[in-house]
Amino acid sequence: MFTPHLEVICSKVSKIPKCCYFCPMVTVVILGAGNIAQHFYTVFQNTESIQVVQVYNRSEKALQYFNAVHTTTNLKDIVEAAVYIIAVADDAIASISNKIPFTDRFVVHTSGSASMHVLHKKNRRGVFYPLQTFTKGTQVDFATIPLCLEAADKTDFKLLHSMAAAIGSTSYRISSEQRRALHVSAVFVNNFSNHLYRIAHEICEANNVPFKILNPLIQETANKLNTLTPYMAQTGPAKRGDEKTINDHIAKLEKDIHKEIYTLLTQSIGKTYGREEL
Repeated sequence: MFTPHLEVICSKVSKIPKCCYFCPMVTVVILGAGNIAQHFYTVFQNTESIQVVQVYNRSEKALQYFNAVHTTTNLKDIVEAAVYIIAVADDAIASISNKIPFTDRFVVHTSGSASMHVLHKKNRRGVFYPLQTFTKGTQVDFATIPLCLEAADKTDFKLLHSMAAAIGSTSYRISSEQRRALHVSAVFVNNFSNHLYRIAHEICEANNVPFKILNPLIQETANKLNTLTPYMAQTGPAKRGDEKTINDHIAKLEKDIHKEIYTLLTQSIGKTYGREEL
């Protein structure tokens, strides 16, 4: 079983730490113009110690969001900076890092699943990964977002640490292997759980029941994890071994894929709590 050793680097803060006011200004070039790039740009603009000096993207249209800073669609025109943050799709990270027209600069990516070593070795490498789901146009509070940091060089790591503190985030020293495990875990708690909400929404709509009735249950389920482990918080017919209710639920479901998902999750829960027969 994977059991990562997580080192908390700094605590959540509501304001920029005093030490950051006396640190040199950290200049940043952001490569990419998607959700993560936009959120980092916005939060960096509100700090006293980080300055975005340029944003690159291959599409001019996507750069309209960054109207307060110099932009470019040509990697050959990238300016000098202390940190280059690559915030693009995972399959484009290696190509972008290879085309950066500098050597021995500090280049990081923001991916949860890509290794630090996908970055070209001509530059110093690192990771600045925010463990959160981002939606375009929705503001986020970085004081509530953990940042997973990795760097090959100790001095570069300290720089990432100071940047995380400047935007109010709690940061963790996380290796590439640990980060991949976290990313898989995040898919379960975010993407998969949201898909289950979607299935519940379909069932409610099909039976003329407002989905919002389930909102307090969703909130309480999440809130319990502040004081209980998921193992201790589990409830429901699968844990109890209530086969009659389980069979009634499966019969009620109209779509075969929903029946399969229900059955698989029921079997997994049953096995977890020693009910192999479910």
